[in-house]
Order: sequence, then C-alpha cells, then structure tokens
Amino acid sequence: MSNDSFIKPKDHEAAVQAIVNAHQSTLALSAIPPTFSHSGLEPAVYQVARQACLRLGFIDKDAACVARAWQNQTERTGHFDALQWPIEPLDFGIQPLPRANSFAACPQQLGLYAVLPDAAWVARMAQAGVPTLQLRFKSNDPAAINREVLSAVQAVKDTDALLFINDHWQAAIDAGAYGVHLGQEDIDTADLDAIRQAGLRLGLSTHGYAEMCLADTYAPSYMAMGAVFPTTLKRMVTAAQGTGRLHAYAQLLREYPLVAIGGIDFARLPEVMGSGVGSVAVVRALIAANNPEAEAIRLSDAIHKLSHPIRAKKQAII
Repeated sequence: MSNDSFIKPKDHEAAVQAIVNAHQSTLALSAIPPTFSHSGLEPAVYQVARQACLRLGFIDKDAACVARAWQNQTERTGHFDALQWPIEPLDFGIQPLPRANSFAACPQQLGLYAVLPDAAWVARMAQAGVPTLQLRFKSNDPAAINREVLSAVQAVKDTDALLFINDHWQAAIDAGAYGVHLGQEDIDTADLDAIRQAGLRLGLSTHGYAEMCLADTYAPSYMAMGAVFPTTLKRMVTAAQGTGRLHAYAQLLREYPLVAIGGIDFARLPEVMGSGVGSVAVVRALIAANNPEAEAIRLSDAIHKLSHPIRAKKQAII
C-alpha cells in the first residue's frame, strides 16, 4: 500500500478537520485559521496530521513530530484513524528501556519534588520529609556554587531525600549528589558521559513532543514535563501545555519516571496526578507558604494518595 493511498486528495481537508474535532477539547491551545497547504513532497497522512496539529496550537517542530508518528501508526496498523492520537513509543522512534546508554535508575514515583533556591531550604525540606529535592542555586561564582552544592548534599545525608542539582553537574559529581537536572539548553554543554560514569541520575526538562523525543535519545533517569500551567517564576518559550497534553505525554513516556512542573498547587493536584505522572514539582507552593513544613506534608500526602495505581511500583529503586 502506498503512503498516499490512506487518504485520497479530495479528503485531505476533511481528515484534518476530523483530527481537530476529535482532539480539540483536550489538546488545543489556540485557534488557527483552517487552511490546508498540500505538498507532494510528504505522505498524505503526514501532511494531514501536521496541519491538524498546527490548528490545535502545537508549535511547528511538535506538529512535525506528531505527524511522523501518525504516519508510522497508520503504516503499522494499515489504516488511518483520526480518533487515535499517537501514543505508542515506537511510532515516535522511542525504543524500550533500559538501554546501553541509560542513566542510573531512580524511583518511578518520585512523589513531591521541591525545587529550592539554596542549601538552607534543602536542609529544611529534607527534614520535613520531602522525598525528592532539587537545588536550583543561581550564581556565577564557582566557589560559591561548590560550597552550596556540598552543603546541600551534606544536608540530606541523614534523611531519605533524593537530591538533584540543577545545572551544576561537575559540582554535583564532586560532592556525590544523587543526581543532576538539566534543561534542554544545557544538554550540549554538560559532560553527559561524566555524569553517567559517576553513577549520578539524570533528569531532563521537556516542553513538548520534539524535546521529549530528543531527551529520550539520552535515556535519562526521569523526564520533567511542563509548564503545565502558566508560571511567573521562569520565562517560558512555549505556552503552558495544560493537563490534556500532559495526559498524552504521560501515555507516550510511560516507561519513564515523570515529573509534572509549572504552576501546580494543592488544588490542581488531582487533575495533574490523574494524567499518570509519578511526581509533581513545586517551587512557590512551598517557598511562599506560611508554614512550608506543614504544606510539604499536605502536598506529599495528597500526591501519595493520588498516585496512579498502574504506574505505581511497590519497591523504589535507589
């Protein structure tokens, strides 16, 4: 069967609209004028799916990523289905885990994940029982960075907290941290082989399909997905993704431990945890709380109760 035999040319616009109609309530972020641009250079399903994704508000590189997956899904199943949003990893080129290049494993359910500005906050939240912590220390002073990272690592030694260091991968290795968290902009400058060989876990930030597929090629320990809701704490290049997209992302990356981040507070936990993620990262929900320790307990308990039973694992990997 040829690539163009799944959808006849006269049906292209109808197929685009069928995808949009089927997924608009869960995946759309903005309305885009319903124009269809046909090109003979790409298979029909790819063109239809890409145009539909653009109308649903996906940025171009994510629309292209989904379109390729939709083409693969159609060829694999032998028919085009506008209702079946692609969620199979192999259709996106994602191979099963673990792999030869996989980073050390971390728990599938990382629970409450507190992103904190300094070692003092790390010590405070570790003592409060927060299971996963990230030191996001902003400084250009190497000596100050090394001191802060070492202090944070020492602060969690007598606790059960797992500590990730944001950006400062060499200091994390030197101090013996549990793991490192990197943004997409840091992947090319960090020595990933050194992090892997040191046995540290690696978490990577993602903001859509293209970045998730890129992050997957490095086989990290977990992936963070966001921003789920609008946030003023960090300038985001992409729009807030919403829980509908979060649900689709979680289905695709179901083999990975997943962390949802961005504008999440106690009231939004049920909707976020319903996507199937095993962790929720918070910043302001703790830092700005009147009683951060009490709020940490409240958030942790809620996340534990709302953990998706299919994704839960009885024994954590540490």
